[in-house]
Amino acid sequence: MTQSVVVQVGQCGNQVGCRFWDLALREHAHVNKRGLYDEALSSFFRNVDSRKSDGGVCGVGGRIQHLKARAVLVDMEEGVVSEILQGPLREVFDSTQLLTDVSGSGNNWAVGHMTYGSAYRELIVDKLRKAAEHCDCLQCFFLIHSMGGGTGSGLGTRVLRLLEEEFPDVCRIVTSMYPSAEDDVITSPYNSVLAMKELTEHADCVLPVENQSLVDIVNKISLLSHGAKPGLTIKRDSTVISGQGGLCGAEKPFDAMNNIVANLLLNITSSARFEGSLNMDLNEIAMNLVPFPRLHYLVPSLTPLYTLADVNVPSRRLRPSLPFVSWNQEGWKTGLCSVPPVGHSHSLLALANNTCVKPTFMELRERFTRLYRKKAHLHHYLHIQGMEESVFSEAMSSLSSLIEEYHHLDATKARLIPDAPRLNIAR
Repeated sequence: MTQSVVVQVGQCGNQVGCRFWDLALREHAHVNKRGLYDEALSSFFRNVDSRKSDGGVCGVGGRIQHLKARAVLVDMEEGVVSEILQGPLREVFDSTQLLTDVSGSGNNWAVGHMTYGSAYRELIVDKLRKAAEHCDCLQCFFLIHSMGGGTGSGLGTRVLRLLEEEFPDVCRIVTSMYPSAEDDVITSPYNSVLAMKELTEHADCVLPVENQSLVDIVNKISLLSHGAKPGLTIKRDSTVISGQGGLCGAEKPFDAMNNIVANLLLNITSSARFEGSLNMDLNEIAMNLVPFPRLHYLVPSLTPLYTLADVNVPSRRLRPSLPFVSWNQEGWKTGLCSVPPVGHSHSLLALANNTCVKPTFMELRERFTRLYRKKAHLHHYLHIQGMEESVFSEAMSSLSSLIEEYHHLDATKARLIPDAPRLNIAR
């Protein structure tokens, strides 16, 4: 059985990661009724024997089993990590795998990437190596971070580069939270474009998730949950929304949004954790879906996002409606897992490598250009040691080149398949 390590960087990365571990434990507890440490659990958890009963998972032969997440938590502010260590999951994380500071990155990519990246390089590498040493067969690193802030975008992409340097043969799958156009961080276009260059050069696969899409989804579900349409009632035991099915007023503000992303990661890894009639290796994602190394931005689609109490409709077949490029008509990989998410009879995750990400990147470039044209807030970056204005132009050039590559594929497709339908990022 292979193992994977989750690396959570920044406030958003650790909040999403916390929801991932909570839901993963619930999913395994639902399947593993006897509470035994098995191969499925070993994918993301390691077993630590102890005589203490606190936080114990089960007892076998008089020995208490404790689970420790295969995770590395990094944040340059203490808040979120401290909250996790005071919460119900505190026993799941190894304190030696945590790295925090007190001042934060000030929404500045350069501070996270260059200042903290240089200061904590050896500590980060040490924690990554220790996490890898606990694995019998390390298959993948999952990096979770946001693009708009300073630590997630800056230090997150520095960690990504370190993963490539230290573990070049281990797959790197990155879940990146993209800011909306109304983001309250004024420098988020700078941070996002600077981070994009690193993602394009050092990741094997990137799963871009738009904050605005998550907001739209949660608002739609909230509308349904309050009976906007007669006969549509959302089940309370659905973990796709939250522990309370999205219907509990005691939720934290971003729990519903973070749980959607956490379920995305659960679905990606289900075949690596559970039995199925057609298992899919995590390495096969990049092998089958990334024909060009730079074009590795995969659009995730997940259904169901909520469970209706009185309706159970199976997912429709997608393949007949999707146009494929002429030289790769069989560019389709299927994995079938026998264990659906808790609260659901079925679940479907689709990862699509297509050109629908181009408008998002073009909008990001436009927002960057509006700031950079006036040199607004640029001095906050240029006073950081090692940061020069050429870094901005190189990042902009990298993004423009990426957009042009997608534009070229779009033009080719238009000539071959006029007016062809395509998947769009969920709005």
